[in-house]
Amino acid sequence: MQKIETSLPGVLLIEPDVFGDERGFFMESYHAEKFRELGISNQFVQDNHSLSRRGTLRGLHYQLQNPQAKLCRVIRGEILDVAVDIRRGSPHFGQWTSTILSAANKRQIFIPAGFAHGFLVLSDEAEFLYKCDAFYDAGDERGVLWSDPQIGIDWRIPQKMELLLSQKDRQNPTLSTLGEDNLPLFE
Repeated sequence: MQKIETSLPGVLLIEPDVFGDERGFFMESYHAEKFRELGISNQFVQDNHSLSRRGTLRGLHYQLQNPQAKLCRVIRGEILDVAVDIRRGSPHFGQWTSTILSAANKRQIFIPAGFAHGFLVLSDEAEFLYKCDAFYDAGDERGVLWSDPQIGIDWRIPQKMELLLSQKDRQNPTLSTLGEDNLPLFE
């Protein structure tokens, strides 16, 4: 298992060791001790699983009072996964990084608490799994507009792709209009 640094400190790509033969493959998707050696010592308390159609864009989401670190992977299909540093006072405030997660590449991304997260489904369907180190709290969930021009995320949207967004995600505020009391603090 190896760790790959991204352009945002703390956001890490994980490449598992995959052992394959004519029967298929085997890999450890999570091993607490090995992850600690990579610098990820979070205690995960909740696993989530979503299925989404091509063009589904979910995000950008975060929790404010009960922030969640996430360990994300795809077991079917392909997505573009995006993390945005929204921690006020961070030297990387408003910056983003993205990566392709797919069943084929078996990569995972670790997103620390204090980052907004979203993804776009590029395949016909995608099954997305993620571990969280804090429980989901609907009343604490916040969002940033996926198309915020100040952030300027390149979603790599293919031509003729119809985007599917929830009403909530269509109406998320821009980063500049959130106000400091709605942003996590850089520590």
